[in-house]
Amino acid sequence: MTICTQNRECLFGEVENGIMRLSEYGEIAGEEWGYLENRFHTTTFNVFQIMPNHIHAIICINNVGATLAVAQNTVDADTRAGASPAPTVGDMIGAYKSLVQKRCLDLCRSKNATLGKLWQRNYYEHIIRNDSEYIRIAEYISNNPKTWEDDKLWTK
Repeated sequence: MTICTQNRECLFGEVENGIMRLSEYGEIAGEEWGYLENRFHTTTFNVFQIMPNHIHAIICINNVGATLAVAQNTVDADTRAGASPAPTVGDMIGAYKSLVQKRCLDLCRSKNATLGKLWQRNYYEHIIRNDSEYIRIAEYISNNPKTWEDDKLWTK
């Protein structure tokens, strides 16, 4: 999954000699990502990298106990009304973007500064289908600061 800042503005810090140096906004983005597992219990957030103008991550949705037999059973309207569906990736990303935006806005206000729109609309997602693809993507994410100038999202 990749989330970009509005207009790909480098708000989260800078890469120096292959190492990502976080700004205050970048620190907020990292802290809020760390809190997501507590908020979404059926999900593991294990590979994560903040870049100057975007964030890469792998989100693993764990087994939530549903089976095909359970999905096919019919339930009455009273049961359905009280059920809470599992959060989607969109729900998780929406919550994350909102929390980071709020904290960054609070930081700006404390400095009598303004903050425009922090995030680009939507995000990029890709379903990882096997172990070799997982390894390739995880290595790309982990090595992104070292290859920053070759990245398609690179800007000065």
